[in-house]
Amino acid sequence: MHKLTTVETVHEEGSWLFTVQDRHGEREEVILVPCEDEVEAWINRCTHEAQRFDTGRGVPMRDGQLICPRHGSLFDSCSGHCDNGEAADTTLPSVSITVHNDGTVFLTDDDATFVHEGGIDDDGGPDSTSHISL
Repeated sequence: MHKLTTVETVHEEGSWLFTVQDRHGEREEVILVPCEDEVEAWINRCTHEAQRFDTGRGVPMRDGQLICPRHGSLFDSCSGHCDNGEAADTTLPSVSITVHNDGTVFLTDDDATFVHEGGIDDDGGPDSTSHISL
C-alpha cells in the first residue's frame, strides 16, 4: 500500500497523475479523478487509439466526464464507461485504490507498484528544491 495524495487535492486540482510499474516491469500512467465526493483511478489512456487524457496539464473534464483530447469521446469519471464517439461501449481499465476516513488515497492494486508522481516521461527526481544534506 502506497500513500498517493488526498481526495481534497484531486478535487482542487481536477486530477492527479502518477506512474506505476506492473508485474512485468512495464510502466503505466494512472490518473486520479474526482467522482462525486470521492476519487477513482483509471489508466491514463483512451480505449480508442491509446490517446493520453493527461498530457502534463491535467485531465480535460466536463460535467463529471473525462474528455479524450483526440476524438472527444466522453468517459464517466465514476464508472469509466464511454457511451459515445469512437470509444463507445468501452470502459477504462481501473486501478485499485483505497481512501481512508481522513481522505488520504492509497494505491492498493496488487498488480501495480508506485514509481513516482507525474507521467512516465517525468524522472520523479527532486524539483528545484534539493533534499540533499551535506
